[in-house]
This record gives sequence, structure tokens and C-alpha cells, in this order.
Amino acid sequence: MNKSAVLHIPMSQYAYGTDETHVTIRIRTGRDDIKSCTLYYGDRSCRLTPVIFTSQEMHIVAQSELFDYFETELVNPYKRLNYYFKLDDGAEQVLYYGDFFSESTVIDRSEYYQLPFNHRADIVRPPEWAKDAVIYNIFPDSFATGRRYISKTGTEKEFSGLATRGKLGGTIRGITENVDYLKELGVNAIYINPIFAAGEYHKYDLIDYYHIDPCFGTNEEFRELVQVFHKEGIRVIIDGVFNHCGWRFFAFEDVVQNGEDSEYKDWFYGLQFPVIRPDDWETYPNYECFGYERLMPKLNMANTETADYFCEVGRYWVREFDIDGWRLDVASEVNDGFWRKFHRAVKEEKADAILIGEVWESAGHWLDGTIFDSAMNYDFRKHCKRFFAEESIDARAFDGRVTDMRMRYRRQTTYAQLNVLDTHDVSRFLSVCNGDLSNYKLAVVFQMTFPGMPSIFYGDEKGISGIMEEEYRSPMEWQESHALFGFFQKLIALRKQEEALRSGEYRTVAAESGSRLYVFERSTPEASMRIFINMEAHEADISELAAGYTPVLTEGLERKVLASKGFAIMKREK
Repeated sequence: MNKSAVLHIPMSQYAYGTDETHVTIRIRTGRDDIKSCTLYYGDRSCRLTPVIFTSQEMHIVAQSELFDYFETELVNPYKRLNYYFKLDDGAEQVLYYGDFFSESTVIDRSEYYQLPFNHRADIVRPPEWAKDAVIYNIFPDSFATGRRYISKTGTEKEFSGLATRGKLGGTIRGITENVDYLKELGVNAIYINPIFAAGEYHKYDLIDYYHIDPCFGTNEEFRELVQVFHKEGIRVIIDGVFNHCGWRFFAFEDVVQNGEDSEYKDWFYGLQFPVIRPDDWETYPNYECFGYERLMPKLNMANTETADYFCEVGRYWVREFDIDGWRLDVASEVNDGFWRKFHRAVKEEKADAILIGEVWESAGHWLDGTIFDSAMNYDFRKHCKRFFAEESIDARAFDGRVTDMRMRYRRQTTYAQLNVLDTHDVSRFLSVCNGDLSNYKLAVVFQMTFPGMPSIFYGDEKGISGIMEEEYRSPMEWQESHALFGFFQKLIALRKQEEALRSGEYRTVAAESGSRLYVFERSTPEASMRIFINMEAHEADISELAAGYTPVLTEGLERKVLASKGFAIMKREK
């Protein structure tokens, strides 16, 4: 028995309530090592000694390259649990509890694993609508000046005596006037990069958190945008930049002018007096910044006054403009205490508002239900890059990485992840695929059929490409039609039509070593959707795996033979 591979973490993604009547228990073991795993659970407050345990078989729900994940769901169990596992590899049987292996049980119930109380307040509950969301990410400067039009010209406006700049002419009104385009595409939520008053075109160097940048429009135009989009059934999420502000923000300006006498000196990190704003980007500032960027001094959210100010910003745009959530910039560099306070503030205004953290790494630390509902899933892009773009891993390796990505979170969290191929910070995935539309389309098929919220960066559906910043943030191609629009449209419509593609369980069907044919399934009690993705350089006979399934959406399928770089989405009613 490979005991070094065994892992269970109480009160984590390995043991959690999905609601007040269901508890999920997982344990990790070595791949193909354990033949059977049994969970024994009992009432930790039982008045009898020893505790009476009930057994329930666990089953492998996922396999990575190195591990098996056994799981079971308890229905209406005791609210207070203690539990242990029996592992059998065919040659040896052992019990596992308290992070140790044992040959026998003990009387002292405190030595077993514990779920002290399945409390409703501790259950992770992302907004119910998240699993159904298909999000369109708009970089406002680059999207639209008006209906089906972007000027591609720079702008300069004045806000409180300070200059604000745009680069390509995008506006709030331009977004509003293209709501029919987004409705036709099929998305049901938009996420807009920063729109508040700021100096540079990207608007991450904020001057004011309560006003739309004049290059983009006015607060009233944004209010109209939200109303128009809500009328069309499309939610609106905006970007919150709270790790840092701009160096012309009123509080930082006061620090520069008044030094140690400034009442705002505790609003910022790492100040050295006198605070000097460097004239060139090569000079390191004498204050803490975002990534040494002198235009963006870092805020100290551990200071009560600072935290209160920005929590009110969070409340304001929800309360006054009815936005549906925040995407939170550089979320992993802000202290947890502030985020918990911000979470409470926003949820008090709108319980089903979503909070999405920009976390590039594994985000479990921030997804316990008290900080964020979701995170930007850059690992999704990373794994897709290896399999679809670089073609540097086979189906087994890809599935293993995808499995680890799914198993690191609670199930309800996985279904709320923001699955990205493109964002404003990375090269366009089409370019990463060297312009190969076949590979790119298969990545999009995977994105649209995987658990979580698929995110489309503006112009993906137009085939916009680009490696460098000025390219991947290039103006929207309004005058150019592209076959990808219809492709995205069909996949989005299918996802919205089929409950299994939004909330169904995920199961790997075929992912062999040395093969690039990847097959997986999404299932509900009513139906199963089976997805075939052939990244092989040759055709694949899928007749056996497709038996009993009816094609719904395919490309390159003929008589159960799937062409190279083809896909098939099939359905079986139960």
C-alpha cells in the first residue's frame, strides 16, 4: 500500500457540507493502489461509549496522474460527525484516522476525524446563477464608441483638474448600444475592466472611485447601461481595484504634500518621507507600489479608516447602480481581514452579488465562503495551453492536471470558477495556438463544456489575435465578420439548453497515455452529455464510446469516426 499518497484534510475540500442535509467526504490515495475504501461515521456527541459507527462505501470519482480521489456523499447525517476510513489494497487492510494508520479502532472519540458541526453559516454558497453564467469580458477602451463602431482615436478629458486619457475611444454608451450584439451571441453576464476616473487608458491608476472616467462617460450613462443589460437578462460585473490606487488619488496627494503630518499617511504601505513621485519609470519609488509601478501606490487595508472607505465603495455601486458583482484586482496581495469585511458589506447590499478574486495560483485559501465566491482560473488556461496550443502533453497528463484542478476545491466552488482562455493580461489564446483555428476551437469546446463560468474576452468571437499588450488589447473588429461568432453562438446556446453542461457531474471516459483523444462526460439524473475531443493527428474510431449517444453538435464526425482536430458533443437520455 502506498501510504505516502494518502491524504485527508478535515473541514476543507475533503470534508464539507454542500447544504445542511448533505456532507461530502473525500480521501486521496495513490493511483490504482486501493481496491476499496469504506467510510465509517458516527455521532461525535453520541451518549454511548464507544460511538456506534455506520459504514458507507466510497468510490473513485477522479484520477490524476499520481492519485485516486475517493468520495461519498452523506445524506441527512448527524450534524456533528466523527469518522475514519478503512483502506484495502487487496493485500493489506488498514484504518486511517487522526492522520495515522492503525490496525484497530479506539474508544476515545476525539482521536477520529471530526466535522464538529455542519453549520449553515459555514457552508460555501456561491450565487446560484454562477453555474449558469457565460461571461463576456469587456476592456472598455477597446470595445465600442457607438453601435458597431469604435473610433480608434485617443481622447483626453479633465477630472477635478487632472488629465484622464483614453487610447482607442471606447465608451460606456458604446457598450450599451451593443447590448443586442451580446444578446445575439448568447452571453448572460458581462465583466467590465476598470471604468472609474484614472489617468491612463487601462484605468488601473485610479483618481476617484465614485465617478466614471470622463473618457468613458458619466455615472448616469453607466446607470442606463446596467438597466438596459438587466432588461435583456444580462448581469453586470465591474472591476474593483483596491490593492492600490493612482498616485493622484486624493489621499496619496495629501501624503505627498503634507508628509508625516498627513492624516492619510496610514492609508499606504511602506512610505518613506518625504514621499517623492519619480519622474521616470526606471526609478524605484520610496513607497510600496503594485509591482514597483510608481503610478500605483499600495493601499494599507489593515488600517480601519482605509478599509471602511473602500467597503463603502463596494456598497455604493451595488446599492446605487445595482451591479451584480465585483472582480477584484490583485486580490492575493490584499489582507484577508479587509476582504472578509468587504464580503460582508457587499453581501448585505445584495446577497447574490458575486465576488471574483484575481488569483493566478491555487485559490483555495480565499474560497472558504468568507472572502470570495470565485477566482479567475488561470490554471485552466495553463492546462489548455499545454494540451491544445503547445500539444506538449497527452490526454492522460491533461486529464490528470484537470482533475487536480477540480479536486482542490469544494464542488460548489468548482462550478463558480471563472474559466479563462484570454484576459487583458495575457496573449490571445488564438495566437498561442499559432493561429491554428482547429486547435483553438477545441479549447473553446472544452471551456464551454467544463464546470465553471466560461469567460470570453471581447473579440475572441471575431478571431482577434495578439501576443503583445497593444495587440491583445486591440480595437474590436466591428466591421469584420468571422466564422467563430457562429461557433461561439452554437456552443453557448447548447450550454444554456443542457442542464448537464452547467451543473452535471464530471467524469473522465477516455484519457490514455500516449493518446490525444480526450473524452469526458457531464451527467445529471436526467441526461448525460459525452464530449469527444480529438487532438490526434489522425482520425479516431469512437463507435464503442459513443454507443447509445446521439450527436448534438459535431465537427469532423462521420459514421462514428472523428476526424483529426474534430469534436463531438453527444447526448443520452436516462
